[in-house]
Amino acid sequence: MKIHIKALSVNKCWQGRRFKTQEYKDYEKEVFYLLEPMKVSKKKKLIVSITVGFKSVLADIDNIAKPFIDILQKKYGFNDNQIYGLELYKEIVPKKEDQFIMFEIIEY
Repeated sequence: MKIHIKALSVNKCWQGRRFKTQEYKDYEKEVFYLLEPMKVSKKKKLIVSITVGFKSVLADIDNIAKPFIDILQKKYGFNDNQIYGLELYKEIVPKKEDQFIMFEIIEY
C-alpha cells in the first residue's frame, strides 16, 4: 500500500529539546566500548540490518533503532542520511542475560 503524505520525523513529534538521560549516556558508552573497529564509507549508500534479542514479546522493535543507529554513526563516522535501507528483526530469548543486538552495515 502506498499513501501520499510526507513522513513525520521523530524530531517533529515532540515540542522542545530532548536531553539524553543518564541511562542513555551509560548505554552509549557501553555500546561504544563493545563495538569492534570497522570501516564504513562516508560517501556510499548504506543498508543497516539489526536483529535484537528481547526477553519480552511485548518489546517494541522500532524503539531501539534510532538510539542504536546514532551510536553506530558516532562510532564509525558515517551520517545516518546515508542509510537507504533498514532491516529490523526481533527474536525472543529465554533469559534476560541472553539479550543481544546483532547488526550489519552493508555498502551498496
